[in-house]
Amino acid sequence: MRALLLVDVQNDFLPGGSLAVADGDQIVPVINEVMGKFDLVVATKDWHPAEHESFASQHEDHEIGHEIDLHGLPQILWPDHCVQQSEGSEFPPELDAATIDHVIYKGDNPQVDSYSGFFDNDRRHDTGLNAWLQGKKVTDVYIAGLATDYCVKSTALDAIALGYRVYLIADACRGVDLQPGDVTAAIEQMEASGVVLVNSKEIE
Repeated sequence: MRALLLVDVQNDFLPGGSLAVADGDQIVPVINEVMGKFDLVVATKDWHPAEHESFASQHEDHEIGHEIDLHGLPQILWPDHCVQQSEGSEFPPELDAATIDHVIYKGDNPQVDSYSGFFDNDRRHDTGLNAWLQGKKVTDVYIAGLATDYCVKSTALDAIALGYRVYLIADACRGVDLQPGDVTAAIEQMEASGVVLVNSKEIE
């Protein structure tokens, strides 16, 4: 059984959003095109409380992009984004969301960020994604979404560690590239761990 896993395809990560990924909107038609080729489609959503401590707005003496120690973990400070129930947290209207079978919410603990769709960054909280996939007898996971060098990478690496065959749909992802080369490095790290890069046109 194979599943399409959509990572954080939300308004705030698209052009015009508070944490926009360059060309992030270009992946939406690609995703719509491949959705029907999968047995199951599951999506993750960043789902932050307004006071989430990964937001630069919660730290008077720090700016967006600064890295701090947050309860023992390195944390890049982001603009407020994907706040629960906000327009920014929603799927874009162009996405064929009716095809999504299940939604996983992550990042709802204000004290720890959650890049991966499977665990928070401290790996103490399990989102339930693995149990859901296991319950559906999924063996192969195809990943698309935002952003390549953060949530997509973390999700893919965890999926490999959990024993799935993992494929990254390269033309259905975009990255932040906070430091030039971050996206390339993320892809290399995923490939080194066993993630297979594919193009949407190759999926049957």
